[in-house]
Amino acid sequence: MEDQEMQLKVRRVTDKFTESMYVLANEPSVALYRLQEHVRRSLPELVQHKTDMQSWEEQSQGAIYTVEYACSAVKSMTNSSLYFKNIDSLLRQAISMKEQISSSQGRRKRTVDSGMLKDGGEKHSSGM
Repeated sequence: MEDQEMQLKVRRVTDKFTESMYVLANEPSVALYRLQEHVRRSLPELVQHKTDMQSWEEQSQGAIYTVEYACSAVKSMTNSSLYFKNIDSLLRQAISMKEQISSSQGRRKRTVDSGMLKDGGEKHSSGM
């Protein structure tokens, strides 16, 4: 009977001890300590990830700005084709006018030169 009594007492003690350990293990301060340990271990890695993400975001924003600027430049170039056509037309007109002026000046010079030769030839021969 003593053996059974002893077993009962040991069982009660172990149950109480287990219950006490369970309460201690799940006590809020222990939980907060474990949470603090977890944060202390994982925080540096999280900070590094955040820094990397911010860097990638800045690089992405720069690339997006560059692409948008390039698209804008291409659009303005396609819109400027009308102006280039007008410039081409005006240049062709200017070249045509220059050729006309040059050819009319060439004719005028030839007539003036031939007139001078006629006049100059007569004056030259009459002066002697």
